[in-house]
Amino acid sequence: MDKNINGNILTSNGINSGEGKEREQRPHTVYLSLGSNLGDRQGTISAAIKKINELIGDVVRQSTLIETEPWGFDSENKFLNGCVCVETDLSPRELLEMTQIIEQELGRKEKSHDEQYHDRPIDIDILLYDDITVDEPDLRIPHPHMHERDFVMRPLKEIKQ
Repeated sequence: MDKNINGNILTSNGINSGEGKEREQRPHTVYLSLGSNLGDRQGTISAAIKKINELIGDVVRQSTLIETEPWGFDSENKFLNGCVCVETDLSPRELLEMTQIIEQELGRKEKSHDEQYHDRPIDIDILLYDDITVDEPDLRIPHPHMHERDFVMRPLKEIKQ
């Protein structure tokens, strides 16, 4: 049973019907990257996956987690990184909004801007959404830097079919 952030049951179009209906189909396959380098990294990623399963759609595959050095900034804190494959009926925009809500609920205070990266308890990036391309100022699919990042590509290759 899928629920929005208020705990309301969602219909097949993702809108609260008030009638207790579940989503009937999940036509879109998306791949998300997850990373954490603050606090209980493994626990935070596990909590993120649980929230993804509750709020976004069924997590159908999950990579192993790998420990990596920070990318794009200096920090003493290493990252745990992994990927999940999710079946969802959310649009790309709705998916972005839900990932940002999950990040905030798990302690993320701000997003990176102008490629200025920093330590964070959780980072969720949309890598792929079916085979579509989105090029908007705040939403780019496929993720524009994923091929530059071994910590994304290794887990992605593990679960991509």
